[in-house]
Amino acid sequence: MEAATAIRSSFHIYRPSNSSARSGVLITNGPDFIPFSFKSRLSSRWIKHYPSVLHSNPGSRRFSAIGASLSSAFESDGSTSQIAPLRLESPIGQFLYQILVSHPHLVPAAVEQQLEQLQTDRDAEKKQEEPSASGTDLVLYRRIAEVKANERRKALEEILYALVVKKFMDADVTLVPTLAPSSSDSSGRVDSWASQDEKLEQLHSPEAHEMIQNHLALILGNRVSDANSVAQISKLRVGQVYAASVMYGYFLKRVDQRFQLEKSMKVLPDGMNEEETNIEMRSQSQSDSSNPEVSSWSGGISPGGFGHGIKPTRLRTYVMSFDAETLQKYATIRSKEAVSIIEKHTEALFGRPEIVVTPQGTIDSSKDELVKISFGGLKRLVLEAVTFGSFLWDVESYVDSSSLVSSTSCL
Repeated sequence: MEAATAIRSSFHIYRPSNSSARSGVLITNGPDFIPFSFKSRLSSRWIKHYPSVLHSNPGSRRFSAIGASLSSAFESDGSTSQIAPLRLESPIGQFLYQILVSHPHLVPAAVEQQLEQLQTDRDAEKKQEEPSASGTDLVLYRRIAEVKANERRKALEEILYALVVKKFMDADVTLVPTLAPSSSDSSGRVDSWASQDEKLEQLHSPEAHEMIQNHLALILGNRVSDANSVAQISKLRVGQVYAASVMYGYFLKRVDQRFQLEKSMKVLPDGMNEEETNIEMRSQSQSDSSNPEVSSWSGGISPGGFGHGIKPTRLRTYVMSFDAETLQKYATIRSKEAVSIIEKHTEALFGRPEIVVTPQGTIDSSKDELVKISFGGLKRLVLEAVTFGSFLWDVESYVDSSSLVSSTSCL
């Protein structure tokens, strides 16, 4: 159970003293595991307790033809290739999933068409006036409008998810399937997937990659390079780490984009030029060289203070220059759709956690399932999660141009 102890101590939830605050903040020793504000069901599960899709319009014929052929193939086969753990349920989501399987190069055009149609439908609804009559007719009208809005939101979530999956396919990286013991492994390990660490690491900038290595050090400690050892760990704890790592990747992509832009324009904050930063990092590295790792599987996070045991990096120094308001802005997931995707994808991987809180306010772990997984498998999960968060930021930014995503400030 050493591994479970380490994961349990890797992060915790801080609740502001202001009782009116609704957002939970995930905190630890620094920007290598940064604060996240989230106001949704995600905090209540993984973090708090550890007719045709296409509409007739010009230019849609080729997609209609493809949709018809995919539909007939699906009906005759009765199944689809599992390219992602989360199964899409809306008509638009199912259509895009089929496109991903058989014609992935057509996904961007199909998504563009669906976004345009969602925008058209929403604009048409806004122009409709509520009936002047009161009572049953008005209630029915509002209920229908609410159902349509929920359908649009679900379709938008699945569009975002399909785009994230497409980015993994473009990078030739296969997403980890739902965690279950492999039939080909007599030991009962769940990590039967191939290692793709190198491919995942190459998807990030050099500065972001250094931050990701620090993030791995926080979670795995001195077991980062111990790929073959197997541990028995709480599935809930692994799911918590995965969800938190997705959010970390989302944050990291946001700040790295700003850093790369300011670096290219040569407007980085004072003291952030490469020569000065390298001198500072060498000095800090020498002072920390005798310290143990921030976390280990036997002891959890070291009490050495902020940044203890973490390798200094340019991007980390840059993040530490943010004021509290800027840091909070960048550490907040900006849309309800993105929050929902993180929750649903994590549940698809690890299952819905059964959380039982005792009368004393503690978590009853008697129903917590244990899984056998290697440290190499844990590293693969964390790298995938960080990349998933990074891709989620990219596709959310793309879709946000349509003004369809819902801000978390509305929650």
